[in-house]
Amino acid sequence: MTFILSFGVLLAFALVIFCTIKWWNVRCIGVTPVHLFTFIAILFTSGLDVGLIMFPLTEFGGYAEEAAYSFTNPLAIEFGFWGFLIWAFYFLTAFYFCVIEPRVGFFKFTIVKLINNLVIIGTCAFTASLFLIYLPGYIPEIGDGETVVATFYVIVFAVILAAAYSSTDIKYVRILSVGSTVLFAALIVGMWIYAGMSLGEFGSTLAGIGGYFGNIHKFVLPLTDYHEFYLFWWFAWSIMIGQFTSRFVGGLKTQHLLLALLVIPSIPLATWFSVLYFYHLNGISTTGAVNMAMIVVGITFVVNSLDSLIRLYTDNLSLTTERFGRVVYIAGNVAVLFALTLLFESQWLQIQWIGAVVVGIYFACLMFIVIKKRSEVMAITSSPEGRDLDFHKIDTVH
Repeated sequence: MTFILSFGVLLAFALVIFCTIKWWNVRCIGVTPVHLFTFIAILFTSGLDVGLIMFPLTEFGGYAEEAAYSFTNPLAIEFGFWGFLIWAFYFLTAFYFCVIEPRVGFFKFTIVKLINNLVIIGTCAFTASLFLIYLPGYIPEIGDGETVVATFYVIVFAVILAAAYSSTDIKYVRILSVGSTVLFAALIVGMWIYAGMSLGEFGSTLAGIGGYFGNIHKFVLPLTDYHEFYLFWWFAWSIMIGQFTSRFVGGLKTQHLLLALLVIPSIPLATWFSVLYFYHLNGISTTGAVNMAMIVVGITFVVNSLDSLIRLYTDNLSLTTERFGRVVYIAGNVAVLFALTLLFESQWLQIQWIGAVVVGIYFACLMFIVIKKRSEVMAITSSPEGRDLDFHKIDTVH
């Protein structure tokens, strides 16, 4: 599995470099373009899940103890697993679906469409399973703080139900995305104030992220089995997030799209991790109100991620509310996702398998282009014809 992952990572970064150089000034226009802030909000909240809220405080200590990470500090390691360079995966897939796929049609092949949508469904369930597994530690008032009891299954079922309902109308995606971004910002500010952290203390903590940029090359290939898990996780998300968010790209040039995806999401990530690391270093407890605030934002992230992906695979497979009606649509999605969530929670399914499948899709797509569509792709000089964009009248999702 390590070989498959390493091959996939190197292939992805090589394609990022090639696409950026080849189509440097091509203006990328999605089918439903939105303003940059809305696009980044949709990308940020759809492309990240509850792990961003629940993982870091449990991981800092482990990074400090493991020899493989001794070249830098735990804050830099956490940022390296979530920020900056890794967002190039989302750039690659968003660019591909916005500019190249309309000329290639690789994902219209029945077998590719089927595999891709199974990946999406599986990753949706994995997101819900993470939420289920980590809930006991964040709501210790329920159960013993470690065991997943019946109440947690009810909570996760309700979250999946809310996401399925939200996915019935595309306008909810925008509302949830912007709302999640605002809630996340409020959580950062609230936890900052609760910790009593001064600007000077924040600055000295934030400086630790420099350890990532000074060792950025070490984060390309897997450092450990746990880093490998993270990279497979990013691969599992990459195609579907690119496919979903590409429709909202509002006319950014290729170079600016890459820069926006590398830098803009990394700013709130760096801020968030720095605040959490301050909690870790100073032994500040998050029990009570802080935990509940994190749970609320975590739930919002889960709903936001799931509704985007449900919308994507149901559109891809024509399993729409127009075809089946809202009740059948919601019931079917909830039943499938909740069942798969239980399989992930019991370890019958693993995200590494899904990530490996996505690496295979990357390679198969590239081979198809090289063999069948090379001349068409190399001749691309703009986004697909018919996507004329008035940059003074970019509408929002409606």
